[in-house]
Amino acid sequence: MNVISVFGSANPQPGSVAYEQARTLGGLLAAAGFVVSTGGYGGLMSAASQGARENGGHVIGVTCDRIESYRPGLTMNRWVVEEVRFANLRDRVHYLVAECAGAVALPGGIGTLSEIALTWSLIQTSEVLPKPLLLVGELWAAVMNTFLGSADGFITSKDRALMEVVPDVEAVVPRLQAQLAAGRPA
Repeated sequence: MNVISVFGSANPQPGSVAYEQARTLGGLLAAAGFVVSTGGYGGLMSAASQGARENGGHVIGVTCDRIESYRPGLTMNRWVVEEVRFANLRDRVHYLVAECAGAVALPGGIGTLSEIALTWSLIQTSEVLPKPLLLVGELWAAVMNTFLGSADGFITSKDRALMEVVPDVEAVVPRLQAQLAAGRPA
């Protein structure tokens, strides 16, 4: 079962450009035979889940007691087929990173940035199996250009190659397929 974890903001609402792009991504992943795994809540997590379900895909929602106590009234999105639940955020994020064949980061904030950093670091240190890590769109292109442009001497070219920025959600599935077929990130 090829599970792809999708990270992204909990804030975008249905109908917004970001939501519809995440929904498209979920549909493309499901149509390509991937299982979609998200943090299980709203925003882009819900959108990717919705797109996957609308295209016959299986959706795993990785939820957490701590988040629900931090945000009272928060519930799992209705598109989740299989829930995996943890008590704390650390275990939730580690599961999303460790239990996937690849990870895709959509636009997001602090949480998404931490998921990217953890995924990248765990791949770098071989704590998880090598896997594609794709960052989608202009936000992550700008963040990575700034970060990597200021990190000369700190991040090797080998480590830089462990993640890739792609322009849009339509570029994700072909890159995932190519990297997974090669048995490693591009």
